[in-house]
Amino acid sequence: MIQPNVRASFGSEEARWLVRLLAGEDEERREEWSERLEERGVDALLDDAETRRRILSADGISLAPPGLVLYVLVRQSLKEVGVESRTLADYVTALVLEFGREDRARRISAVDDREYDYLVEIMNDMLEADGRRAFLLRSHLGNFALWLSGLFPDHITSRGHRRGGPGIDYYEELGETGYRMAAEDPHAREKSLSRVYREAADRFRDVRRGLNQFSDELLFPSPSAPVDRLLRQAHTDFMDGAH
Repeated sequence: MIQPNVRASFGSEEARWLVRLLAGEDEERREEWSERLEERGVDALLDDAETRRRILSADGISLAPPGLVLYVLVRQSLKEVGVESRTLADYVTALVLEFGREDRARRISAVDDREYDYLVEIMNDMLEADGRRAFLLRSHLGNFALWLSGLFPDHITSRGHRRGGPGIDYYEELGETGYRMAAEDPHAREKSLSRVYREAADRFRDVRRGLNQFSDELLFPSPSAPVDRLLRQAHTDFMDGAH
């Protein structure tokens, strides 16, 4: 079960690494960043745009702790689209880390044998499931929809144009539904996940847009089908205007 626990894993070692990253060999700047860290906490460094710039420099990303790198990049991508919740950024970071492992994105848990390639398969199983499995299916519907529409929007757009597959709106609708249903499940309350699921449901579209920016810039900067990307971005801009 995915928990928003990446940020909580950062300790004094990560804080010192951030100061070194931001200050370099400049002792005066190191003192300034250390003072900011002491006065405002590690979030002041994690949220600073300079941290992202330094991480993406030639030396920064190769030496950085992977969880910290991903949190900073996801957090700041979400902030750019108006999602300020650190807990939600933390959850999305944990999701990307977890789903990036082998075939984990297609399973409702790391130990489950059933693999899902399509959202409709998850929905069909939800009709007959109960208890903990029903909860895992609901949360996975949200997670899988966000994973696909957030990090692989070009693939969704291309499949929609060439094969008549569902568009981004379909993933947004089902992802929001999955998170909202999961938030009301007793298992979510037991694991203190109700609030973050509600946030994910309420801000699904914005989170998806933030992940699209992250993906476009850092994962797939050279799309195989530039026209599809332009069409997808134009659709997003149109929908932004409609809202």
